[in-house]
Amino acid sequence: MKILYLHGWRSVPGGVKPGWLRSRGHDVCNPLLDADDLALAVRQAEAAYREHCPDVVVGASRGGVIAQSLDCGETPRVLLCPAWKRWQPLRPLTGRVLILHSPQDEVVPWGDSAELIEQWGLSPDVLISVGDDHRLGDEASLEVLQWACGVLAAGEQIPVADAEWSGRPRAASAAAEASYICDSCGEEIVIPVDVSEGESQVLVEDCPVCCRANTIHLHIGDDGGIFSSVES
Repeated sequence: MKILYLHGWRSVPGGVKPGWLRSRGHDVCNPLLDADDLALAVRQAEAAYREHCPDVVVGASRGGVIAQSLDCGETPRVLLCPAWKRWQPLRPLTGRVLILHSPQDEVVPWGDSAELIEQWGLSPDVLISVGDDHRLGDEASLEVLQWACGVLAAGEQIPVADAEWSGRPRAASAAAEASYICDSCGEEIVIPVDVSEGESQVLVEDCPVCCRANTIHLHIGDDGGIFSSVES
């Protein structure tokens, strides 16, 4: 998978997250972005985008603002704790996007991302609770980042959460449910989930509507939220 990774303010290329993605075999372009001039940083990112032709764009903190500001057509984006209230994005937030954010973020409040998706009319399911600080450099957060990139790059359905949106992270009990969209008939199907089986699960379920088999990938976040995607 080809990934354009846009670093945060006063950060430099070669950080933990792009390095981890490279170690997993991904082709990561991680350009140096100007720390003082946002418009210049966006132009630098767009030049890297045109040269690299990525499958997905990832932006962290200020890099998330730059990712939102990119003229990148239909290329999906993963925003990590986007600092959009400190730096004004140059474009609206459109297209296929997932936002990863920690409710314990001490730099960019979780509520900023909740406000961002409400502002642009996005589904609350695009906001995923992960990690316990702003860096999102722990192993679990990195795994979710890779998963999010893969879901978007593959053109899969945006994950559907198993609980009603309440403006805060969603939790699951030991015996929980998740839902998925059948890849064949398009119906939303609710399935039971045993969270004790681990944070990443793969299930094969026959759709009760059309009887076609679906391979369902589940991720259970640190807060117990369950997110699903269907393998095409």
